[in-house]
Amino acid sequence: MTNTPESSSPATPSNGSTEHDGSGVSPSSTPLLQLKKVTRSFGAVQALKYVDLEVPAGKVTALIGDNGAGKSTLIKAIAGIYTPTSGDILWNGSVVHIHSPHDAEQLGIATVYQDLALCDNLDVVENMFLGHEEMRYSTLDEIKMELAAKKTLADLSVTTVKSVRQKVASLSGGQRQSVAVAKAVMRESKLVILDEPTAALGVSQTAQVLELIHALAGRGIAVLLISHNLNDVFAVADRIAVMHLGTLVSSGPVSDYDASSAVDLITTGESARSVSTVAQTS
Repeated sequence: MTNTPESSSPATPSNGSTEHDGSGVSPSSTPLLQLKKVTRSFGAVQALKYVDLEVPAGKVTALIGDNGAGKSTLIKAIAGIYTPTSGDILWNGSVVHIHSPHDAEQLGIATVYQDLALCDNLDVVENMFLGHEEMRYSTLDEIKMELAAKKTLADLSVTTVKSVRQKVASLSGGQRQSVAVAKAVMRESKLVILDEPTAALGVSQTAQVLELIHALAGRGIAVLLISHNLNDVFAVADRIAVMHLGTLVSSGPVSDYDASSAVDLITTGESARSVSTVAQTS
C-alpha cells in the first residue's frame, strides 16, 4: 500500500480512483472492493506481486489457487491482519487504509476462517453476540439477543439449527458454518470472506453451506470464497480469480472458465482455454 500518514481513522476513505483494470466488471459500476497493484513482502520473499482484484457487491467471487499461491496472504491483507507493502485497497471507489481487523470490521468486512473461531462451551446466541453483547439496565438482554439470532438465521434460510440455545459443541460442521456466517452477517457486513467453508464436510452439509452462500449474495452481500473444491466453485461463483505463485494470473466471469482451464491456471499460471488471463506488471 502507498505509504501515507495515518489520519484520525485508518479506515476512513480518502480520494481514490474509480478506474477499472479490464478484469470483466462493467465499467459503469464501481466494485465494492478493489485491489490495485497490491504487494506484500516478508523480508526477501514477495508473497503478493502487484495483485489487481475486483469484488462486486451481491456477487460470489471465488479465489482459487494451489497451496502457497498467496490466497491466505491476500485475504489477510483485506482483513487487516497484514498491511500491504505497496498498492492500494479501494472500498466503494475510495482508497482506504486497513491497519487492523477492527478497521476491516468498521468498513463492513467480515472474515470466517476455516477454524470458525466458535466457542464449543457456549450456545448459538452466546457465540453470535460474543464481544458484542446487548445490554439492558447493566445486564445482558437475553431476549433481544435470542430474537435477533433467530431472525438472522431465518433470513439466511438456515433451518438445520433447531435451537439457538444449544451448545455449539453439539452442532455438525455445516451447522457451525451457518452460525459463523450468521455471526458475520449480524455485524451488518457488506463483504464476507469465507476461507474453505466446505473443507471436511459431507455431501449434505456442503449443500447447506452452498445454499447459505447463495443466500448471502441474494441479500446484496459480496462474498469472497476461497476454495480448493472446483465443484463448489462452479456451483456458486459468479466470478473467478486465480492466484499462482503470488500473482493473480486470471480474473473474470465464471462463464469464461471450465474445470480444465481452471486447473491449467492453478498449476501453471496460464491456459490457452481461458479468455480472462490478466496481464501482470512486474
